[in-house]
Amino acid sequence: MTEPILSVRDLSIMYTTGRKTGVTAAADVSFDLYPGQSMALVGESGCGKTTLGLGLLRLLPRLGKVSSGEIVYRFKDGMSLDILRLGKEDLRKFRWHEAAMVFQGAMNSFNPVLRIGEHFTDTLRSHEGGERRLTRADIAERAAELLRMVRLEPARVLRSFPHELSGGMKQRILIALALALEPQVLVLDEPTTALDILTQRSIVEQLHELRERLGFAMVFITHDLGLAAELADRVATMYAGRIIETGTAEDVFYEPRHPYTVGLIKAVPPVVGDLPELSSIPGSPPSLADLPSGCSFHPRCGYVRDECTGTRPELTVLTERALDEGHAAACLRAGEIEYTRKVVASA
Repeated sequence: MTEPILSVRDLSIMYTTGRKTGVTAAADVSFDLYPGQSMALVGESGCGKTTLGLGLLRLLPRLGKVSSGEIVYRFKDGMSLDILRLGKEDLRKFRWHEAAMVFQGAMNSFNPVLRIGEHFTDTLRSHEGGERRLTRADIAERAAELLRMVRLEPARVLRSFPHELSGGMKQRILIALALALEPQVLVLDEPTTALDILTQRSIVEQLHELRERLGFAMVFITHDLGLAAELADRVATMYAGRIIETGTAEDVFYEPRHPYTVGLIKAVPPVVGDLPELSSIPGSPPSLADLPSGCSFHPRCGYVRDECTGTRPELTVLTERALDEGHAAACLRAGEIEYTRKVVASA
């Protein structure tokens, strides 16, 4: 834990649009991810979570680009390098071998005319290394091993087409494919979206088991605070393209110091105790193409004061720790936030 496996510094990502300057979807993002650590990115839809996740693996769509910053990754051989400098071939080797992604929407992540076994063959053949070419028997053995890790029956699944499997089964297959080459970092975008609560519970348990068994670090993107409370060591709240609060799961859910984080938590029923009166955050997230002056959250904030409209607060460390970034919030009134402790519900 003394050296991060992934260090993101001042990362900004923009999309080319009809505007001369484009639209910045993630701005000045900085964080460290340590070996074996799990970090959750939470926030409303459109806040930049998925853009950030895609940017970490340089999987942005054609109109997106990293406009500034660096993403320093420590490879399995101990060498550290900014992945923004990797060429096409080195980048292809980096993906799946070093870091892999589980995309949102298992229903649409497979080629519908290929059997599941062929998806494993394509993945392993495309990224195989060394002098010996993988045989069909090698691939079948590895695919079966991966499917058993996510509690699926290889004999049935490998010969099936995607439409013959349930959403939960397809989600587990995506996780198995992502782990095929034993990456050090796994990025998951909404891993339990569109699944029923029992299937969500199963996915969460399997991610727990796999992380303990294989030791990979994890960045997962979610708007489900219960999932973040269950799986994350650290939590980063995003709003309008920026990280506005970060800390351990206990910091963020028990002692939040940004009004937006407090608003998200108050909108979720607790897992124990009497049901409080739930409340929503007034208004809507701003357009990334036309952000308010000063703090982007000030039009919706109950703690707003005059200086909030003219000053954009920086992420300021409130509690320092030796081996992580501590608890930090980007709010001029972070020390005045009052919150009654509760336990967030999970799947």
